[in-house]
Amino acid sequence: MFIFISSGQSDTFLPDRIKLDTTQAEISKDNIDFQMNVMFSKDFDKDVGFVLYDSDQFFQSKSFQPSLDTKRRVISANLQENLGFDHIEFAVIPSVDSTLSLNNFACVFWSYAKKDWSPEGCSKILNSSGHVVCSCKPKIFKNANFAILMAFDINYQYSEALHWISITGCALSVLGLFVTAVYQIITRKSRGGSPTLLVVNICMSMTVFYLLFIFGINNPVQHLSVAKLSGQNIVPESDHHKYPDEGPCTAFTALLQYFLLATFTWNTLYGINVFLLFKNGVSGTPPWFPKVSLAIGWVLPAVIVGISLGSTYSVKEPLGYRQEEFCWLASLDHKQKFSMGKPMFWGFLLPLMLMLLSNMAILMYFSHNICRTNPNLNSSRKTPLKKKVLSSFSLAVMLGLSWVTGYILIITHETNLKFILSVVFCLLNTTQGVQILILFTLRPFLNSHPAFLTSLCASNIGFHRKTFSLWKNKIPESNERYKSTESELA
Repeated sequence: MFIFISSGQSDTFLPDRIKLDTTQAEISKDNIDFQMNVMFSKDFDKDVGFVLYDSDQFFQSKSFQPSLDTKRRVISANLQENLGFDHIEFAVIPSVDSTLSLNNFACVFWSYAKKDWSPEGCSKILNSSGHVVCSCKPKIFKNANFAILMAFDINYQYSEALHWISITGCALSVLGLFVTAVYQIITRKSRGGSPTLLVVNICMSMTVFYLLFIFGINNPVQHLSVAKLSGQNIVPESDHHKYPDEGPCTAFTALLQYFLLATFTWNTLYGINVFLLFKNGVSGTPPWFPKVSLAIGWVLPAVIVGISLGSTYSVKEPLGYRQEEFCWLASLDHKQKFSMGKPMFWGFLLPLMLMLLSNMAILMYFSHNICRTNPNLNSSRKTPLKKKVLSSFSLAVMLGLSWVTGYILIITHETNLKFILSVVFCLLNTTQGVQILILFTLRPFLNSHPAFLTSLCASNIGFHRKTFSLWKNKIPESNERYKSTESELA
């Protein structure tokens, strides 16, 4: 004899939820999500009671630690020892949203001795109709609480291969940065050591980042959402199945984070160098600045990456640090919403925002100073407005201010605007190396061949200096004159 109980897809039982049958009851194919069959070996006239708990709040497990907002119901059965039943069979249809899929499950009952879920005496099967079916021996259970503990996979949308536009832009940027670094080293005597050091390190870090982005952004190890049922009835650790770290994705993520942070650190140091040149005037940057820049430029990003890895990564749970869809920092919680507790925010966006704000302040300071009119200069010595605008644009490119569009993109929800900003962000940042090549390497050719390269004209960044005359003992023949000059930053 069989008793089966059905509950609908809603949070309440169906009106005809309790049925009695003297023949074997098949697992129903109706629109239900729970069913229990109890087979008796003889007629009975005893009371049998069932209670369905809508959650597992009264059953706090030590071995099963859920992290997803899935519904976890518990069925309590009051079965007396002398009823003569043979076994209990109960089944559910996994009812989850489209972002999750079943990975594995365990058939368990609540052990009051262990104060935890126990799989002893239960077996499991996933039938062809998609029902999760459990069968348990009744001699172990009296007034027992049954449950099916499920572990789910998140249905990840793995990134596709990079578009040819992105690959072309990054490849051209790598070539442009290499040429720029070589040119800066060859012509370093004309501008001094400090600007050359800064630009070469910017080119180095940005080149490595572009190469890592081209060859390492896509995750080579993909976990497809296919149920991998284990034959053993073992209590899962959580309702979220987590894969151990496989492949090189974590290493690529750490390297991408490091070299991108290093690029922006060197961008900021370049901006500080420009600020010091304006502030100190003729004396220029302090002699200790290059050594301090080397320490900060390469060590600070390493500290941030080390903190990110040390506080969020483990071999058993790599997704605390990185994403599964592609090799970059984790940013979303299990509800697929942006979380400020993830390393994407405090390990990248926050330090990057601070550096971009300082770079914007330096650009404003620079633009204000070069646009001021010096009353001591005649009209022939004044810098043209076009030259001033191009100087500010050149500095903005070197400071990486195009990444501000990324922050605007994050807070934008309008579809068309989001698409436009995505295209702009991609074009500006994949071609940043090309922009640096044009503005900081081709300038000598632009100055010497204005007829051919007028459209690519980029101005020098100059400083206006007054003319001083010094006389010793009022003897005109012994005067010494300092002429007005323009000093290039590159």
